[in-house]
Amino acid sequence: MTASSVSPPPMHAWLDFNSPLSPARSAAMVERLARGNPRTVVDLGCGWGELMLRLLAAVPDAVGTGVDINVEHLATGRANAASRGLADRASFVEEPVADFSGGPGDVVLCVGSSHAFGDAKPPAHTAVALRALRGMVGTGGRVLFGEGFWQRPPSGDDLARMWPGASADEHMDLTALVDLATSAGFRPLWIEAATLDEWEQFESGYLAGKEEWPASHRDHPEAEEVRASADAHRSMWLGYRGILGFAYLTLVAC
Repeated sequence: MTASSVSPPPMHAWLDFNSPLSPARSAAMVERLARGNPRTVVDLGCGWGELMLRLLAAVPDAVGTGVDINVEHLATGRANAASRGLADRASFVEEPVADFSGGPGDVVLCVGSSHAFGDAKPPAHTAVALRALRGMVGTGGRVLFGEGFWQRPPSGDDLARMWPGASADEHMDLTALVDLATSAGFRPLWIEAATLDEWEQFESGYLAGKEEWPASHRDHPEAEEVRASADAHRSMWLGYRGILGFAYLTLVAC
């Protein structure tokens, strides 16, 4: 087999979740969401749907639908569901979140996917997403909403080290984010935020595949591109480390 015939590995191979989420926190989230014995779970922008699958495993009567446009991630989700005996209760739909007309769900998961609800620019897209999510659950339904926020106001130097075009007004602080959720028709059952350790585990796990593969495939025609992508992502991550937070809001529709 020649070097050029070997494709780079999936970049999520080192990750359980596609967000800064530890096993301990995810287990607590699943336990809280399972208390209401939900029958239907919808995961919007699901990726490979790991949190949905864990919730389905905890609630044997529940069925779940994951929605995403990433074909590779959806395939991983289907394979994981089959390997855990959940294929008959978990479906994965290739469709833009904004076009999804299924539901409503007893539990709706939306972690890091608020941008997928339309063309509104940050931070307006967060309000758009929360209003749409309120329409997807009945009174008493649960929404787990994961969203970025500023842990502290970023300086101009901070922003210059982040992603291209980063601006201070594209995120809000945690208080403003919770206020936005309540104004959309929710009450916050649980407010928590990723720790620095969870961020480091997530970003290092994401980068591990990009670092390991080109190191052992130095002559592959894509090796330099993968290395450059890793360098750019690492620089961005270290630029927002300790400044950009990620909130997990467990919301109750009222």
